[in-house]
Amino acid sequence: MKQKIAAIYARVSTDRQKVAMQLEELRAFAQRSGWIIFKEFTDEGFTGKHTVRPAYNAMMKEARHRKFDVLLVWKLDRLSRSMKDLINTLDELRHLGIDFVSYDDRQLDTTTPAGKLMFHMIAAVAEFEREIIRERVIAGLESAKRKGKRLGRPPVAPLVLERAKALRKQGLSFAAIGKQLGVSGDVIRKRLNDKISS
Repeated sequence: MKQKIAAIYARVSTDRQKVAMQLEELRAFAQRSGWIIFKEFTDEGFTGKHTVRPAYNAMMKEARHRKFDVLLVWKLDRLSRSMKDLINTLDELRHLGIDFVSYDDRQLDTTTPAGKLMFHMIAAVAEFEREIIRERVIAGLESAKRKGKRLGRPPVAPLVLERAKALRKQGLSFAAIGKQLGVSGDVIRKRLNDKISS
C-alpha cells in the first residue's frame, strides 16, 4: 500500500503566539500514522476570519497540483474561523481527492468512515449554499426585469460603432475614442471586440 503524503497547516493570530506546539503534535501524529510529510505551511500573525493568508494560499495551490494526499491541522479553526470559507475549503479538498484531518476534532478525519460521512455532509451543505445563491441571483434578475430595468451592457448605436471603428483605424486609443464620442472607452473596446469575434 502506497504511503500517504501529508501537508501540515498551522496558524496563529498574533505574533506573541507560536506555531511550534501545533507543529510538534502534528509531526508526531503524521509519524504514528505512517505518513510522509511533504511540507509545513505556517501563517503567523494572521486572522482566521478570511483566507487571504500567504501560507494558506500556497498550501491550496499545492493541493490543486495534488502534491499531497492528506491535509493535517491542529484544530478546525486553525484552517478558518469563517464557516463559509471552511465549507468551501473542505469541499474543494474533497473534489481534489485530498483527505482532511483535524487533530483535536477527531470526528473530522476523512481517512475514517465516520470522517468520510462528515465530509459528505459538508459537501451537501456547500451544494445547498450554492443553490441558494443561484436562486437568489435568478430571483433578483427576474425582479429587475419585472421593474423594467435593462440588464446587460448599455446599447451603442450602430452609427457610433462605425465612427469608433474608423477612429480606431486612425490609431486613436479606446479612451480617446470614448471621449470624442461621449461613450466609455471600455464600452467601445468591448463592442468592437464583440463585433470582431461575431
